[in-house]
This record gives sequence, C-alpha cells and structure tokens, in this order.
Amino acid sequence: MTRTMRDPAALIDTASLSALLGDPQLRLFDCTTFLDRLPPGSAQPYNAISGRTNFETAHIPGAGFLDLQGEFSDRTSPYHFMLPDVQQLESAFGRHGIGAGTRVVLYSAGAMMWATRFWWMLKALGFDNVAVLDGGLDKWRAEGRPVEAGPPRAWPATSFQARPVPGRFLGSGEVAAAIGRDDTVIVNALSPDYHAGLEPTSYGRSGRIPGSVNLHWADLVDPETKNFVPLDQAAAAAEARGVTGDKQVICYCGGGISATLDLFMLYQLGYEKLSLYDGSLGEWAKDESLPLETD
Repeated sequence: MTRTMRDPAALIDTASLSALLGDPQLRLFDCTTFLDRLPPGSAQPYNAISGRTNFETAHIPGAGFLDLQGEFSDRTSPYHFMLPDVQQLESAFGRHGIGAGTRVVLYSAGAMMWATRFWWMLKALGFDNVAVLDGGLDKWRAEGRPVEAGPPRAWPATSFQARPVPGRFLGSGEVAAAIGRDDTVIVNALSPDYHAGLEPTSYGRSGRIPGSVNLHWADLVDPETKNFVPLDQAAAAAEARGVTGDKQVICYCGGGISATLDLFMLYQLGYEKLSLYDGSLGEWAKDESLPLETD
C-alpha cells in the first residue's frame, strides 16, 4: 500500500523552497534552539540556548528567526517551552508578519523538531498555511545551496487572528485521566532507554507515563538524508506499537518538542484525534503525585 500525505503542502522539499525564495507572501523562519544537557540531579534537564547566534553566521537567504524560548513560551512557567496564552501568541506571530494571505515555511538545524513544534503551535491556533522544510538546514547545506550571514529578515507587522483548535495541547490532569482508557494511546517520543527508565535523567524521576508506548522520533527520520521516512514506513512503526487512527493519541517527550515530530507524521497519515502533552516529563517526573513506570 502506497500512502499519500493528508496535507502535502505542509511539507516542502529544498528544491521547492529554493524556487519560492523571493515570493512576497513567503514568511521563511529558522526556529532553531540548542540544548546544553546538564548532569542528572540538576534542577533543570538542560540549558536552552537560542539559535540566533548560529543563525547570524549562516541561514537560508531571506529567512527570519523565531525564538521559541523567548516570546513564544510562557516565561512565568518553571518548565521550558510551555505554551503561552493566545493573546501573547497572536501578538508575537503578528509582529513577525504572519497573518492572512502569508505562506509560512519553518526550518531548523540539527533536528526538524524545532520546526514541527512551531508547526503544531500554528495549527493549534487555526493557521493552516504553514510548512516544514524536509531535512531542514542540514539538508539545505549538504546540497550546497546558498546561505547568507547577518540579522534576520523583518517583515511589516500584521494582524494574526487565532482560531484555537480545542484539545491540541493538554495538561497533566487530562493525561492522568487518560491512563488506562481503551480508546486512548499515550505515546512517548523519547529514546527506548529513556522510555524503559534505563537512562539517567534530569527530568526528575526516571520512567514513562504508565501504559505509554514508545515511538521514538528518530525512527521517523532518515539518518542519512535527514528527511522524514516514507509514510508507509512511519505507518508500520506506529501501528506496530498500537498507535492506530481510531484512538485518541496523546504524544509527549521531555519538553513538548520531539513529540511534535511524531505528531507531524501521524497527522500526515490521517490521524484525527491528536494531542500534545505540553509539560511532558519535564513537568510529570517532578510531580511525585503522578505515577511513573519502568521496565
């Protein structure tokens, strides 16, 4: 069976993006964050470092920059990257020139998960004209395509009108209530060792949300090309773990980032009932009242 993407326009290849550069309706953004892992037992699992410095050294020509841990996160939260309120997001996206009639393309360096996080945020706000660059900056540069240095492109501010889609982001209470439900599958996007509780962690306690299954984000990306794997391969990986389209699917990871890569592929496979547990293990593992299990 050869599958087709639910929304082919949500994934753009490097050649197509190259042809699109210079389009006045294009809003192209680098979304990169880097994580400096801290030793187990630290108060935080990592320091989150903006990709802005690297961006100014080399980026796709004409790109802007979106700083996830700046104006696009809830700075009052003790956890990294938590979704801020809708009004803050409307203001932030509008300041970057995103609004009706614009075509947004997102990319990141190192892993596509930073781009898929912004893709999921925009989709959750009801903005659909948004795509992720397949293979990201790594593939763009590997192909010898041009880059430029300097500050990010700034477009005129516009009005961003959110139309929030219920259920796209969930809190810990909603996830706890879903444990053990036959109509729901909870999916951990972290590595198998993290899922099993074998890897030392600074999220707090080791382990996984009880009953959750492991669909590692890296299994959905070709390590050589940096592209997403073919849909048939992604579907087989999901279905082998009981992640089927008839169920409510709740994805989580460490900080609500790599899980969006799972969500992107499941969305393209046609899954309808998709949610992200925003706090993920960064929140869950630190709350002693919430259960964890290990192998």
